Amino acid sequence: MSFLKNKKVVVGVSGGIAAYKSAFLVRLLIKAGAEVKVILTPGAEEFVTPLTLSTLSKNPVYSSFADEEKTWFNHVEIGLWADLMLIAPATANTISKMISGHADNFLLTSYLSAKCPVYIAPAMDLDMYQHPSTQDNLKLLQKRGNFIIPAESGELASGLSGQGRMAEPENILQFIENQLQLNLPLVGKKIIITAGPTYEAIDPVRFIGNYSSGKMGYELAQQALNLGAKVILISGPSHEKLEDSQLQLIKVTSAKEMLQASQQYFSSADVFIASAAVSDYRPKEQAHQKIKKSSTEMQLELVKNPDILYEMGKQKKHQFLIGFALETNNELEHAKAKLNKKNLDFIVLNSLQDKGAGFQKDTNKIQIIDKQNNSFNFPLKTKKEVAKDIFEVLLKKMNTE
Repeated sequence: MSFLKNKKVVVGVSGGIAAYKSAFLVRLLIKAGAEVKVILTPGAEEFVTPLTLSTLSKNPVYSSFADEEKTWFNHVEIGLWADLMLIAPATANTISKMISGHADNFLLTSYLSAKCPVYIAPAMDLDMYQHPSTQDNLKLLQKRGNFIIPAESGELASGLSGQGRMAEPENILQFIENQLQLNLPLVGKKIIITAGPTYEAIDPVRFIGNYSSGKMGYELAQQALNLGAKVILISGPSHEKLEDSQLQLIKVTSAKEMLQASQQYFSSADVFIASAAVSDYRPKEQAHQKIKKSSTEMQLELVKNPDILYEMGKQKKHQFLIGFALETNNELEHAKAKLNKKNLDFIVLNSLQDKGAGFQKDTNKIQIIDKQNNSFNFPLKTKKEVAKDIFEVLLKKMNTE
């Protein structure tokens, strides 16, 4: 996963020859999953067309305060919309105006209105880049909290060779990704999440299972990735999809397989979240051929499956251990019993009595109970938002314990 995924990015393009690279830059940002809006200075329109950048960004391009129909564009709104702003190329002239607070074009007014991190990729000729005024301006912009993406060396438009070229689009994205990653709270952490149901075979075509879709577990995995963690997702049968360079997806079918995978990775994990709905029982004997329908009744002898969370609780050393409890009656009592028996740090309780909670739904309503007997109640939310709530509680505990 790119850390730019779902980020709202304003790309500001000022009037230098390197403006042609802005098309490649926008394309890479879109490919990384960002939502992009582009602002051109009047000078930039001499080098790259709004139509090109509008087509690539799938959004209108801004270059003035109003269009031909005198519709006013709100620079404050654009500045507040952005999760980050990238000015590339940033010419000596634009950099100087940013320092002095000039507001004579739409890009500069948007910059002055922005509340988000601002990344600046200078681009100019060798002597202009090395000039003391430019270097002082760049240092001052950095001191004010902006991120300066160093210019690269190479052949320049003047024919000279040296430092001053705008960083290549791929390197700009890598610089931003690295900075974003540094600010994520779970970078360097390994989180194991179990998700979905388990199926316990009766014969080659029949099984004992439950209605779990895996939605909650996959949303938890996505949120952990968003926070910078390396995630091992141990998933029972599910139609949910998730791909990421920091994700290791292990597909299993039965409770025994899920336990084996959990034990394999548990010792190196920082957090273990058991959101899977594991079948409590399995057939004592599995038929190797399809059982033929021969009478009006069929008896199955069931044996108890291993309790994965209980086993992890016994092995727990430094790990944060989180369980789920889906109950239909005496919910709080049963959840607290599981919390203590399984050596959990906290348990996430949801009740089938609550409308919108439970299996195969996009929403959930939870209550979190920790080992200190503190309780946190949350209203009905989407499972994506529920995952954020769970990790918010987890992060607070990781920072205090």
